[in-house]
Parts: sequence; structure tokens; C-alpha cells
Amino acid sequence: MSGSARVTALEDPPHHRVRPAARSDVPAFIVMDVMAAAARLEAAGRRIVHMEVGQPAAPAPKTAVAAAAAALAQGSPLGYTVALGNLSLRQRIACHYAEQYGADVDPGRIVVTTGSSAGFMLAFLTLFEPGDRVAIASPGYPPYRNVLSALGCIPVPIEVGADTRFALTAEALIAAHRTAALKGVLVASPANPTGTMMTAEALARLARAAADCGIAFISDEIYHGLDYAFAAETALKVSGDAVVINSFSKYFCMTGWRIGWMVVPEGLVRTIERLQQNFAISVPALSQAAAEAAFAGRDEMEAVKRSYEVNRKVLTEGLPGAGIDHFLPADGAFYLYADVSRLCDDSLDFARRMLEQAGVAATPGVDFDPLHGRRFLRFCYAGAQTEVAEAVERITGWLGAGIP
Repeated sequence: MSGSARVTALEDPPHHRVRPAARSDVPAFIVMDVMAAAARLEAAGRRIVHMEVGQPAAPAPKTAVAAAAAALAQGSPLGYTVALGNLSLRQRIACHYAEQYGADVDPGRIVVTTGSSAGFMLAFLTLFEPGDRVAIASPGYPPYRNVLSALGCIPVPIEVGADTRFALTAEALIAAHRTAALKGVLVASPANPTGTMMTAEALARLARAAADCGIAFISDEIYHGLDYAFAAETALKVSGDAVVINSFSKYFCMTGWRIGWMVVPEGLVRTIERLQQNFAISVPALSQAAAEAAFAGRDEMEAVKRSYEVNRKVLTEGLPGAGIDHFLPADGAFYLYADVSRLCDDSLDFARRMLEQAGVAATPGVDFDPLHGRRFLRFCYAGAQTEVAEAVERITGWLGAGIP
């Protein structure tokens, strides 16, 4: 072929270029963009204090690491497992519900997933058709609405505020359903980004309201175990039809192992199994071995939890001196959702400048609440106590210098 006849990809006419489908046009998960910006500054030699991503600084339980090491040392092929997950792990998860909640859960209703993220995808695909309306709290975890949108569903944010301690209520759900019929509702307690929790009574009322209206009920329980104000209740105790999603990422400090689980009504198990077979085949065997052993490391994880409580105190007592003194109730998880409206009217820009000028990474509230989030920042206090204290010192110095 002559030089004049050669056409490179860059020279292809516009109508021949591959374009993404419209359904893929979802907003960025801003916290990951903040993480990437922080990484670029670190690559340039800057030291950054990370408070943006909900990722524990502590490692996985020693029991989990030892189990993974043993599996590798044995020369196991670590091949595919059954799509629902190893039976021994599912049985251990069922024991966890008996031990922690007094709930009798059949291991046959448990599905091991690639983190909670896969659990949400499987739940949404199983329960909803394109065009279905699904209620979520606002502020709330961004991928809820973004994944629902990508699947052709309609996320219905319901604003929550101080009058309900930033929790979704049965009354608000019913009102939204009467406005336009809902097919599902997703609730989290402890919640991200607020850290607020629902009482067992409030959770039960919400579940009953959903059942009465024919609304599928999904409970995000990935921060269970990280509860400070009172013990979190599982939706399995208040609803026989709930789909519960949990993960080893938060309490067990196993984010990178990418392993979680679902508990689903018996009638949905085979449907979810078929989807899992096609999407993932199975969850990594090494992660499953580690996860099963993680339950034996609870004493270690309880010590980590106590460190979070110290970190929370460092923030709530230190940030007011910097002029950040309005926080939502931090009942659980490891987040402080702070109102910074007295300092700025654009938390996205505020977070950018705080990262670049003070070297502290936090997540702007617009990630969690497109309507009111410009007033808020989310600080994750799952890091080391020294780093949390350093963040307070840096922010205090930065704001004290009048830089914003």
C-alpha cells in the first residue's frame, strides 16, 4: 500500500470512530478523581494527608493474611469456585448473623460477590427493569444513582435533613411513592457520607412501608460493626424480603481483596447465581479463603474500631479551631460530613485548593448531593491518628493564613 493510501486511526473520519453508548454517560465518582489528583501531587514529591477515600489504613486481620499465605504455600491452583461462593465461607457468614444479631440465616441464601459493588449491580439487575424508579437518600453514596442510571433505571433522591437525623423515613418514602410509583428503595445505616444511623425501630417502619407499597427493599450494611452511638440492626431481622449487601472492605479492612456478600430471598438465589456465572464466574478463591478466616480476627478489628473513635474526637475537637464547626451526627462508619458554607460556596473548589495548598485530600459534598453538596466536605478518619492530627494542623494553618 502506498504512503498516500495509508490511513491511521487518528485520521479516520469522525463517523467511523467508536463512540460510547449514551447509557455510559454517568458522572465521575469524584472521590476517585480527588485520589488521582493527590497521587499526581505525591508523584511530584508532595506529602499528602489522605482523608478522601473510605479506605482503612489498617491491614486485613492477621488471620486473613495467614490464611491467604497458607493457600499460596500449599501450591493450590486457586481456580474457579462455584458461582455462589465456597460453601464453607457462606456457612461462616451465616454464623456471623447468628453471633452478631441473633438472626437465623440459611447459607443457601448467601451469595459471595466481588465487593459490595458487584452486589449492588446484581441486586439492581435482578429487581429492576429499565425505567423503574428507585428511591435513595440524598446525600448518599454516588454509585447508587450512577449505576442505576447506567442500567436505565431512574434514581429518585429523597432529601434527608436534621429533622430526621439525615435518615430516610417511612413517611418520606410513602410520599415519594404517591407522587410517582417506586419499584425499589435502597437504605444505608451507618450511611455514607454522613455516618448517621437508623434505629432498629426506624428501620422496621421503613421496611414495613416498603412492603405495604410493594417496593423492593435493599439494605446496604457495609459499615456494620463500625457503630458507635448504638448497635446497628440488620434488615434481615425486620423483613423477610430484604436484599442485604455487605462487604469485608470496611470493618475487616479488606478493600483491595474485593470481596463482599449478599443475603437474598430464596426465590432470587438462582437468578443471581445465573448472573454471577455470566458476569464473574466466581469470586477470587484467595480472597474467599482470607475472608473466611477474617471472622477469627475480630479482636484485632475491634482495636482498629477504637482507633476510629479517637480519630473522630481529634477531628470534632480540632476542626472548630480552624472554623469548621458544624458536623452531622457521626453515629458510625468513619466519616465526618462537615458544613463549610461559612468558608465557601463551592466545596469542589474548596477541596481542590485545600489539596493543592494545604496538602489535605477530602471529598467535596457534590459527590454525594448534587443539590446541596456545595456546602459540605466529607472527611474520612480511617487513617492513622498521627495523620488525622496532622490534617487538623495543616487545615488550621491554611485557613488561619486567610488563603481561601
